[in-house]
Amino acid sequence: MTMRKAFTAAAAVAALAAVGLTGCSGGSDKPSADGKVTLSLWQNSTTGDGKQFWVDAADAFHKANPNVTVEITNIQNEDMDGKLQTAVNSGDMPDIFMARGGQKLADVVKAGKVRPLDDKIDPAVKKAMGDAAFAAFTVDGKIYGMPSAVLPGGVFYSKDLFKKAGITSEPQTMDELNAAVDKLKSAGVQPIALGGKDAWPAAHWYYFFATRECGKDLVTNLATKADFGDPCWLKAAEDLKNFAGTDPFNKGFLTTSAQEGANSSAGLVANHKAAMELMGAWDVGVIASLTPDQKPLKDLGWFPFPAVDGGAGEPGAMMGGEDGFSCSKDAPAACEDFLNFVGGKEQQENYAKMYQTIPANQDALGAVTDPSLAPLMDAYKKAPYVSLWMDSALGQNVGNALNTGVVEMLAGKGDPQKLVDTIKSAASRG
Repeated sequence: MTMRKAFTAAAAVAALAAVGLTGCSGGSDKPSADGKVTLSLWQNSTTGDGKQFWVDAADAFHKANPNVTVEITNIQNEDMDGKLQTAVNSGDMPDIFMARGGQKLADVVKAGKVRPLDDKIDPAVKKAMGDAAFAAFTVDGKIYGMPSAVLPGGVFYSKDLFKKAGITSEPQTMDELNAAVDKLKSAGVQPIALGGKDAWPAAHWYYFFATRECGKDLVTNLATKADFGDPCWLKAAEDLKNFAGTDPFNKGFLTTSAQEGANSSAGLVANHKAAMELMGAWDVGVIASLTPDQKPLKDLGWFPFPAVDGGAGEPGAMMGGEDGFSCSKDAPAACEDFLNFVGGKEQQENYAKMYQTIPANQDALGAVTDPSLAPLMDAYKKAPYVSLWMDSALGQNVGNALNTGVVEMLAGKGDPQKLVDTIKSAASRG
């Protein structure tokens, strides 16, 4: 999840409640002597309903296709990219793996470890989903992934804590956000939760400041023609440095994880220990899993990242992602059948309910019930464009350098110019 409004997965997917094996060509299908096939799957939900979704989906697929068993490996989100890179280097790939799109997926394609899906996607699914949904997973004109969720970002917040602090409207500008931060502090509330330990949540702040400061072409061409010579990149870093200087983040944010436990940044919001968190659409489900009763946070709200005075970015532009799944080069042919299965309406409705997020399949949008997702979906539809998370667009090496550079700056070990220089240097090495 992409370099354009074409990133939107606002296209429908045909309903495929149960897909029988169609004998797809491609892949090295190596059944056992009794004709049975096992598919290994790596996914990033390790607890709760998200983890259960894959158990249920695998069971349902097995019932429709008794000769195929899906073995699931649950990997902590922050560990997924590293484990996948190790698998790429060693050649010991899972049959099905979570794909984030952009340059991260393009690097796996370049390594020859993933196969295209173009002629393996069920025609009804492909027609209903449309080109837009597959944009994030298209490399050199070929499709390498099946979308599962649309994940634009913005600020999730506690309506109760805003009310406690006397905040009567959602911040639309940085001046208004700064005023809200001051009111929350006065009310004894930590304004913004930030999982700096995992780096990428801290870098989200730079991504969004860049989206507000930089023109569309600079932001949307990062995956194909990154250009960090424009002064807007430095201005975005200065914006973040200045904002962080007002002390808006939770105490100990540099050692706070993003999604693991009650003391993570999502956990702080879930337990009303912090008022806001800048995050993608998956945050609703993560927060729900960390509330005392493990149910959705009733007072959870959402608003877009605020406007920045004088920025060249288009008003309403968003940054986000699109999760999906890919087949490794040597996966059994049943891999594509499973991807078609989980891309269908019934399974996408289950995905939306259990992950409490936005499915890639528009036919499944009726399953989205959390009220905090309604304004996010509306903003997404109205956005002039939605760009891919910067680290995904830039790929593993450059993205990691960017994320780490942001944390170093926030920790006082660097400044805005050093951050931009770090990104430039990493990008020049490729």
